Amino acid sequence: MNVKETGIILSCEDYEAAVKFYAEQLGLPIRERGESLSTLDFGGSYLMVEDKGVASDREKTRAQNPTVLRFHVDDFDASVEELEARGVHVQVQHFRWGTIGVVIDPEGNRIELKR
Repeated sequence: MNVKETGIILSCEDYEAAVKFYAEQLGLPIRERGESLSTLDFGGSYLMVEDKGVASDREKTRAQNPTVLRFHVDDFDASVEELEARGVHVQVQHFRWGTIGVVIDPEGNRIELKR
């Protein structure tokens, strides 16, 4: 198998709000924008956001969404500051194995920045 590119598909209940969050607040460039499906750059891969998902008003459990979107960033502190300046709450957590910044999208999906 010769993999050309990898991607992740994320189904969202409020499609418009999800695309706006990932494009404007997280800063992912939009490759293609459609009425119910959009593709955004995802650090050498792509994130496809589409409708027909189920939102939660709090972080989804692993049973509700077993996938975590993770961004390994060059400058963790600057990335946290940039997101917070865009109105994104980032909860920084320190572990023996490293540091992450946890973000919950408007649908309740967990996103992590990794130092």
